[in-house]
Amino acid sequence: MVKAHNNKNNVLHGNYKRKPRYAILVNDMLNDFIHGKLKCDRAAQIIPKIKLLLEKARQKDIPIFYCNDEHLPNDTYELRLWGPHAMKDTDGAKVIDELRPSANDYIVPKRRYSSFDGTSLDSSLEGTYNGKGVDTIVMTGVHTHICVKHTVYDAFVRGYNVIVAEDGVEAFTGDDHAAGLKYMKQNYGARIEKVSDILKSISY
Repeated sequence: MVKAHNNKNNVLHGNYKRKPRYAILVNDMLNDFIHGKLKCDRAAQIIPKIKLLLEKARQKDIPIFYCNDEHLPNDTYELRLWGPHAMKDTDGAKVIDELRPSANDYIVPKRRYSSFDGTSLDSSLEGTYNGKGVDTIVMTGVHTHICVKHTVYDAFVRGYNVIVAEDGVEAFTGDDHAAGLKYMKQNYGARIEKVSDILKSISY
């Protein structure tokens, strides 16, 4: 059963009826993806942008959710395809030092592409803002066309408004990045915005 989500549709794309209740999702900014076994060279350029966004979010008391792969050896559906990566209790599964979570941030372990699939993310989002819940998700992290895309789909079908940080997500190639952004915009209604514009929106 799909749960009702606190009148999320009252927050309209580009025409807000009231101030959005934001959350920032940081997807898989882990040692194995940025520096290690599945290194994405292009991801280095989004680290400063995400850092700026997180600093502003903390100033504005906007909740931050780190959604992190934490695989077990029996996760063969992914490990056969990509090889062992971000295994639970390894350094590779830790958030990179540059974006280290603060004590007030939420940590959501995941074992599948989507940060919603089999995790506590949805219920944790609902519990924020004194029980009113988040209505607008800002997506950052890797990879645009895989985990980010699957997470945005699950957010879309749950009624969340979604903003994808164009220069706050990345993929192995420029083509994969562009294709992922286009797909999410066309099929999930995601707003694709620069971090500089998102910073303006969350600052008021």
